[in-house]
Amino acid sequence: MAKREQVFISEADQYLFAKGAHYDIYKKLGAHLSRENGKDGVFFGVWAPNAAEVHVIGTFNDWNEETHLMKKIGPGGIHTLFIPEAKEGDLYKFMITARDGRHLYKADPFANYAEMRPGTASVITDISDLKWSDKDWMESRAKKDLNAEPLAIYECHIGSWMRHPGREDAGFYNYREFADRIVEYLKKMKYTHVELMGIAEHPFDGSWGYQVTGYYAPTSRYGTPKDFQYLINKLHRNKIGVILDWVPAHFPRDAHGLAEFDGSAVFEHPDPRIGEHPDWGTKIFNYGKTEVSNFLIANALFWIKEFHVDGIRVDAVASMLYLDYGKQDGQWVANKYGDNKNLEAIEFFKHMNSVIRGTFPGVMTIAEESTAWPKVTGDIEDGGLYFSFKWNMGWMHDFCEYMKLDPIFRKGNHYAMTFAMSYNDSENYILPLSHDEVVHLKCSMLNKMPGYPKDKYANLRTGYTYMLGHEGKKLLFMGQEFGQEREWSEERELDWFLLSNEYNRGMQEYVAELLKLYRAYPCLYKVDNSWEGFEWVKADDLELSTYCFIRKCPSSKKKLLFVLNMTPMERKDYRVGVPQKKKYKLILNSDDKRFGGDGHVIPEVIAAEKEPCDYRDYSISFDLPPYSSAIFAF
Repeated sequence: MAKREQVFISEADQYLFAKGAHYDIYKKLGAHLSRENGKDGVFFGVWAPNAAEVHVIGTFNDWNEETHLMKKIGPGGIHTLFIPEAKEGDLYKFMITARDGRHLYKADPFANYAEMRPGTASVITDISDLKWSDKDWMESRAKKDLNAEPLAIYECHIGSWMRHPGREDAGFYNYREFADRIVEYLKKMKYTHVELMGIAEHPFDGSWGYQVTGYYAPTSRYGTPKDFQYLINKLHRNKIGVILDWVPAHFPRDAHGLAEFDGSAVFEHPDPRIGEHPDWGTKIFNYGKTEVSNFLIANALFWIKEFHVDGIRVDAVASMLYLDYGKQDGQWVANKYGDNKNLEAIEFFKHMNSVIRGTFPGVMTIAEESTAWPKVTGDIEDGGLYFSFKWNMGWMHDFCEYMKLDPIFRKGNHYAMTFAMSYNDSENYILPLSHDEVVHLKCSMLNKMPGYPKDKYANLRTGYTYMLGHEGKKLLFMGQEFGQEREWSEERELDWFLLSNEYNRGMQEYVAELLKLYRAYPCLYKVDNSWEGFEWVKADDLELSTYCFIRKCPSSKKKLLFVLNMTPMERKDYRVGVPQKKKYKLILNSDDKRFGGDGHVIPEVIAAEKEPCDYRDYSISFDLPPYSSAIFAF
């Protein structure tokens, strides 16, 4: 064990925190093993600017509310205390005496570990000696151009991915058990990254981790911080990246959390019209307060620096950017220009993204932004927010609405599937089919599809093919890769038993094949935000409800031709215009029997004929099966 160093908060620390630029503040505030006057113990620091007094209570003093009074240092509202009796593993809280005399029992906002719910105490822990062996991954990550790399994300909720059967503790896999299983699965399926939902500590399972009380603590549901580090280390050693969902948009009102932390509005805005979400019943961070901005930006950096995460996906960005998000007249306050833009949140994002992307090349920041806010991924100098990527919620909505339609109505909505390419070059997009699309009676992806069960699987295979071929990085929520039939619930594991069925096994194998092609052909990922990488062949064949397009990139000779049939009608002798007099090699047929299809045969190689079609001199023809997709390499 390394020799303990004394932890203390200097005037420089206080100054930087007050300025909003102390990016290592989590190493000072919170609970840290320390040594003072020859004694080992724990140094405690908390920011409670309007508290009358703060005491530290815990198992080390039998929760005595009088023995350990913290000292307020400087004018910024930080309180500190060194306690020799405290040790790693002890439970603790801050007992804050508000100016009106109330006693508030608060978990540590900077704690790295928390008591297992329903307990709410913080736990003294030491993460300063985490052992990493992912040097190769970290060095290669820093050299990557994210826009020119394959990015296939598996969105995953640990607690409901897979569980131990019949256990009273909900059967959660711990981080280490999960690591062993998920690595094996992601390698089999050819995903490049996993996005983990609900990692920061939260009291309520049903919030899925989006109502956070412990921003600096991996949830204890699945183990310790060292167990969590083991998970990320193992993923990196197997060349799989890790993205964390991150929630700076709001926090819950739980008594032990951040709300009215010292009896006053510390982390939230004091005006409820600015500081509360009426729809969600949660508090909104006060982004204009430098210490609050520092708390959040340092938190994002904490996960990147201390746990080596490769990206953060920022939840509910639109709710931060718009002052009137989810609010009626009278429930919000306009900015100084009289409009609905949250100027402090805009500056927060610019600050956050410039620090993260400037300090850690290769780490991505991803915005879940559901409106047409301009330049989310644009440069700050050009008025942008400087995110690495933005979820394309418009594509997701159009895709789901189209795929739900009975095929007889699809021709009337044909352009829903082509519209996203008209604005694709405005941002760096990720195409998401996330957990939000398979809950709250929206149906699973499979049960969105029309027709008999066999048709549903065929529809979904073709839908996923369209997603693969469309410009933009890819994200698919767990379970949808094998055709989960029920909606997702955090209360149970995925329906893995479905893999005893032919169609589900076929769907799983098909998605793995799609991702294998995605990683093998640079034209599918090198150019994802311009017409240099995409070319329509048939964009307006609404009568037959077919789509044909080409993926290409300047740095690769290999191009891919996608042909998709969105109806249950076989298209005999279907003719497609092609750009060159070449041989076109079939590399994937979604109707193959091994994927659960009917086994209609498409020739393995088709030579182009000099027969004009689709405004091109050459064309190929073949029988296009019902509800199917074919991909040709040339």
